[in-house]
Amino acid sequence: MSDLIARAAIDRRVAEIVQPVIEDMGFELVRIRVMTGKETTLQIMAQKPDGTIEVDDCAAISTAVSAVLDVEDPIVENYTLEVSSPGIDRPLTRLKDFDLWDGYTAKIETEELIDGRRRFKGELRGTEGDEILIELDDAAEPVTIGLKFEWLSDAKLVLTDELIRDVLRGRKDAGLINQEQFDEVETIIDAEEDSDDATPVAPEEKH
Repeated sequence: MSDLIARAAIDRRVAEIVQPVIEDMGFELVRIRVMTGKETTLQIMAQKPDGTIEVDDCAAISTAVSAVLDVEDPIVENYTLEVSSPGIDRPLTRLKDFDLWDGYTAKIETEELIDGRRRFKGELRGTEGDEILIELDDAAEPVTIGLKFEWLSDAKLVLTDELIRDVLRGRKDAGLINQEQFDEVETIIDAEEDSDDATPVAPEEKH
């Protein structure tokens, strides 16, 4: 599993539990994060293989995932479960994402310095073997470089007019749930309460 999908040890532990459930339902796990602070949130991004996902799909995933997490109990403290689509300016977490979104602008960060820098921005040019290709937008002349996928610490699409237009036209993620359009499907998990008390909250459409 890519570190971009599940970064920390707790992310990977939870992913091991929920990924089979999500895949058995016909969806793909795009990213999972356990975010701690004043409150703990488990964020799951998922989609169908064709890149789409509906509100009811998120609710179904939330219900199924909640059941298995109640049994396995990988997170000690109380937490909120959020299930959503990757959104339009989505994270790129799998090698195939860089082929799928070839031609669109992305921001990429690497774990270590590459030629004196960690941040790269430009148009994606697909992949070549285990490298992702990106045409840098800050070079004096057009130049495309290759970065090994394993070097990446973060990657996401940049919200551009072209991306929005193509998504709305249905070229890529027709039917996706954008966080600007819907609230996430949330399930409140209380580590001390019975699993029957975990109730999905349906998202409300924003007008």
